[in-house]
Amino acid sequence: MTEAAQPPATQPVGRIIAMPADTNPEGDIFGGWLLAQMDVAGATPAFELACGRCATVALDGMVFHQPVSVGDEVSIYAEVIGSGRTSIRVHVEAWKRARGQPQAASVRVTQGVFTYVAIDQNRKPRPLPGKA
Repeated sequence: MTEAAQPPATQPVGRIIAMPADTNPEGDIFGGWLLAQMDVAGATPAFELACGRCATVALDGMVFHQPVSVGDEVSIYAEVIGSGRTSIRVHVEAWKRARGQPQAASVRVTQGVFTYVAIDQNRKPRPLPGKA
């Protein structure tokens, strides 16, 4: 993926403020914290397509472009890019902006492709609607 100059034109799936409790001993936001936020946001369109429960099974191509600082507003965008019989691939991007800055000042900090699998009440893969 090439470096984008502006966030996607769609509404973000989620927004969160990076807090001091989310930092490593050097004061930078943990990559794992950001990854968790992206996983939750990416699951939203997967759940909608699956019409129910999904589980994360893979993460491909995670790239960290910029660090996130305490107080930054992180906006997460997610878009379904493909599906199989039980699986859904979602491209997820995280953008940051310093609080008080205009949305145009946002910078992409990371992106990745998450794969979710639709699961039933026994946590076993199930076909997506219309793919039985």
